[in-house]
Amino acid sequence: MRSKRPPALSFLLRLETLRRLCRVGSLLAIDFVGVAAALTTALWIKLAIYGNTSVPHAWNEAANWVSFAYLVTVLMFARVDLYAERSRRPGIGRIASALFQTTIIALLFALANGNHFSSYYIFYGSLIVGTVYISSMRYAHTRLSGWLLEKAGYRRRALLVGSGEQIEAVAGALSAPAQSRVELVGYISLTPCPDNGLRSLGTLDDLEQILVSARLEEVIIADPAFPQDQAVELVDLCHRHGVTVQVAPSTMEILIDRAQFVPGQSVPLFQLRPPVFEGIDYALKRGFDLIVAGVTLVALSPLLALIALTVKLSSRGPILYRSVRPGIGGRPFTCLKFRTMRDHAELIQATLESLNEQSGALFKIRNDPRLTRVGRLLRRFSLDELPQLVNVIRGEMSLVGPRPLPMRDFKRLEEWHRKRYLVLPGMTGLWQVSGRSELDFDDLVRLDFLYLEQWSIFLDLSILLKTIPAVLSRRGAF
Repeated sequence: MRSKRPPALSFLLRLETLRRLCRVGSLLAIDFVGVAAALTTALWIKLAIYGNTSVPHAWNEAANWVSFAYLVTVLMFARVDLYAERSRRPGIGRIASALFQTTIIALLFALANGNHFSSYYIFYGSLIVGTVYISSMRYAHTRLSGWLLEKAGYRRRALLVGSGEQIEAVAGALSAPAQSRVELVGYISLTPCPDNGLRSLGTLDDLEQILVSARLEEVIIADPAFPQDQAVELVDLCHRHGVTVQVAPSTMEILIDRAQFVPGQSVPLFQLRPPVFEGIDYALKRGFDLIVAGVTLVALSPLLALIALTVKLSSRGPILYRSVRPGIGGRPFTCLKFRTMRDHAELIQATLESLNEQSGALFKIRNDPRLTRVGRLLRRFSLDELPQLVNVIRGEMSLVGPRPLPMRDFKRLEEWHRKRYLVLPGMTGLWQVSGRSELDFDDLVRLDFLYLEQWSIFLDLSILLKTIPAVLSRRGAF
């Protein structure tokens, strides 16, 4: 049962146009502040190095570029839907990508305009600072606006369309607390549907009437095998009524992203390249890993020393736990972690199998009796993983990639799971920013596959930045 909406907020919800104007206007204001602050901060840092710490002086120099930089930023952001409604608005990866393009355009414009620079710090400095500022402010905006909409009782009214089993699976996923802003009003199933707590609203022939009577905002096609001719008609009908359509992609739809056309065949064919990092992709990813891991290792060295001392004094045993795990191609390597359990804890794991709380190959216990008091704290905030920065520098791991599994879990993998070992394992990945230990194992493996197919340096950056709030929220960490 829904709580009564505050009158003022309920009134605002009815004013859809005003709500859109508020959304776009607030985002434009955030971006202006972010661009201006980034340019000023970058120039202030440069001036401070030479002994001038005057913020007004930095602003006076930055003001010459703010208008142009802001205009280009808005155009780049609009191009990638960064002013769209919250359900379609992309995250930090697109922000970083759009700001990078803005930086390149600004640099080319400056050079074409005859400007000369003793260094190009103002460009890459503003890019780094701007990414942090704008991403942080947009994240805060999303949380605050989400809180206001929640208080107003706002839910996106959605209809599920597909086959019985698929509808049941998607309905279960959308019922999680993280998806509480979606209100499933019912479903249309092409096949008999098991009881899932939702109401059948009829057949596809009734869709137009349902769109109007149920005041739908979204239609979710839950079945990747949905008939194509009916899907085309459904999408056209929904768009004519201003209703958004979302689709759960099939494996083939994910794979087609790396398809290359093979000419000269009697039938048009697409060749699927293996999802491995090679050539310029490998050089970019490896260079990114080395720079970020090296800087992070130096910056966190006091914290690492403190953790090492705490582990040593809190319980008997070595400071580091060396776990042999399969790496790229299944070749074993020594994965480094701070020890979080009593010494020789792996010897009694077999006796704890009945307490396993995870599905599939994983072994996880929320209140593992082998954990030390310090180890439990380290696990909760993933601080035990920090020594893996050394693995990254050695070339045994990457900052972002499929998580390396212990040998016990690796031996229980199904054959289709092992595609995740085509690349270096990572310190963090889509697992960590998509629910961590709360997800089903098969869903976790599919996230690995999605990462392999969609990889870009900006996706890595996005996952790294999203890992921080995921760790701090401690969601699914055990």
